[in-house]
Formats: sequence, C-alpha cells, structure tokens
Amino acid sequence: MTDIGILGTGNLATALGTRWARAGHDVAIAGRSSDRAATVAATVGGRPTTPAALAAAEVIVLAITPAGVQEALTLAEATSGAWNGRALIDCTNAVDYATGQLLVPTGSFTERVAGWAPGAHVVKALHLFAGQMWLDDPDAPRTVAVCGDDPDALALTSRLITDLGGQTAVVGGLSAARQLEEAAGFVMRLVAAGYNPRTAVPDVTPAR
Repeated sequence: MTDIGILGTGNLATALGTRWARAGHDVAIAGRSSDRAATVAATVGGRPTTPAALAAAEVIVLAITPAGVQEALTLAEATSGAWNGRALIDCTNAVDYATGQLLVPTGSFTERVAGWAPGAHVVKALHLFAGQMWLDDPDAPRTVAVCGDDPDALALTSRLITDLGGQTAVVGGLSAARQLEEAAGFVMRLVAAGYNPRTAVPDVTPAR
C-alpha cells in the first residue's frame, strides 16, 4: 500500500484517486476548497486532507490546472521546501486546449514545477490520458510516457501506473518533459481539428 496525496479536486484527480483506492492504496485529497476535497475524497474512497498536510504522503500527485499551480504549491508550503525528498508526479497540461500551443516559451512547465517545489523528486507523467478514460475503459492498453531524474521516484511512479492498468515508458530525465508536453499539444491540436489522434500515430513494432 502506498500513501498517495493528490493536490486537485477535478476529473483527473477523481479518476486517479478512484483507481488507486480500488487497488488498495491510501488516497488523500486536498484542494483550495476543503468542502470540495471532502466531496471528492468520499467519491473516490479516500480521505480529505489539507494542502499543507500532503507533505506527509509518500508520493504527491499534482492534478490541477497550470494557472493555479504556483499558488497551490505555496498554499501547500512546497515552495518553502516542505516536499523535500518526496516523489512528486506532475500531471499538468500547460497547453492551450484550442490550439495545442504550449504556454511556456522555453523549457517545460514541469521544470518550473521543480523550481517551485525545491527538493521534490519530480516526475512528469499521467498528463496525456483524460481522467475519465481510466474509468470508462479501464482495461484498454495504455503506455504512459514518463520522465524524471530520480530513480526511486520513477520506480514508484511506474508501480502506480501499473496499478492503474497502464505500462510505463521512461523516456529520459526531466529535461525530456517539454517533449511530453508537446505530445499533449499535438493530441489536442488534432482533436480540435476533428481527428482521432490514434489514427495519426504509426503502428510500429519495436525491435527486440
């Protein structure tokens, strides 16, 4: 059992929390609204907590919109080093949903998160599949690309992805995060144009 703290109360936080709670993990939900956190916690089968209390979790999942990230991390005292040594999974999508354009001109939003949460072992993951997909079609095969610099945080993230029913593909260190964010932008641009992204990616069998 892993002690998981989720910062966020939206669809992705609800879906991930539900799947992990069903897998036997202890899931705590926190957000700016304590009432909303309590509602989501009851829905997923977890417990509500405060942003500041997330520092006690084994792994913290950031599942909020980019515009509110810095404020939320400040509220959780992560900007003051409270998450030092903690695995932090960044699920944010810093992308304009209409155009697929990244909202950061250089680098990646995930690297900004790492700067705002000093000492945290940040992993970019779980930003590409919409939350409801994990509930509506739980047995569909999914490869979740992740990147990060800390081996232990990557291993923990991989185990949690397995418990969601996915498989993990580690694509590099945190410097690869922009490529993963660009992939989300590519998908959103195709969807906005009326196309299914599945048909835009070639079916390639990897060499063994």
